[in-house]
Amino acid sequence: MTPTLCLLLVLLPLVSAQTYHWGPCPDPKVQPNFNLQQYLGKWYEIEKLPASFERGKCIEANYAFRSDGTIRVLNSQFYKDKFRTVEGTAVVQDPSQPAKLGVSFSYFTPYSPYWVMSTDYTSLAVVYSCTDILRLFHVDYAWILGRSRRLPLQTVQYAKRLFAKEGIDIFRMKATDQTGCKDY
Repeated sequence: MTPTLCLLLVLLPLVSAQTYHWGPCPDPKVQPNFNLQQYLGKWYEIEKLPASFERGKCIEANYAFRSDGTIRVLNSQFYKDKFRTVEGTAVVQDPSQPAKLGVSFSYFTPYSPYWVMSTDYTSLAVVYSCTDILRLFHVDYAWILGRSRRLPLQTVQYAKRLFAKEGIDIFRMKATDQTGCKDY
């Protein structure tokens, strides 16, 4: 067995709850003239591609500046009868492309892409992330976020068309349960 095949056999179970495709990551366009200050605040997850770290309901993310210039990312969800949170850090990795952030939830992991493809800052954000595995395959993450727990159907359809236009397969995208949620 070749080393590449061995690596694939080891990695495939890790991505079983994700969306993966053969080949390198796509390179979608991002929000021009992105204003990070306007993007900060609370966003509710409306729909997403499957992600092993997001299996609950009432999923939301809250972004705020820290005094050191990084961005505090506080993700929360209700899962297995408990309210759970995880805190991470986001950074603008290249000031010339502020809509391409990097996010990490551990000191021991590198920053993962968090690309804001489109936002109006007040109701909708379309976000994409991709992890390239040796340019053999990639793992996709995609989110439709709203400033409220529900978005009009035409707004969700607009976001999905944007993903499709950029070559991102959203066949497995699922709605996030935002019913019966409390503000904790």
